[in-house]
Amino acid sequence: MSRRDAYLQKLEAQLDQWSAQLDQWEARARNSQADSKIAVERRLGELRERQEAAQAKLRELRSSSGEAWETLKDGAENVFADMRESVERAVAQIR
Repeated sequence: MSRRDAYLQKLEAQLDQWSAQLDQWEARARNSQADSKIAVERRLGELRERQEAAQAKLRELRSSSGEAWETLKDGAENVFADMRESVERAVAQIR
């Protein structure tokens, strides 16, 4: 497996993990009190938007090659770091 393939698999696995975590929070939100539910749903909406951006960046990476790959890889790392920070903040607020 190439270094590129390993990197793409790592990003995909991270997206899968975040998706599962967001699904769990969404299920909890459905069972929450009304005011709490609204706050959680708003946060989940923000996280889903970031998740979609990360998935789009992953698709870009998959279809790139050469110099474009390196440039897009840097951008992907920024998008994934943003998503990671957002999830960490959400975890702190939800708990």
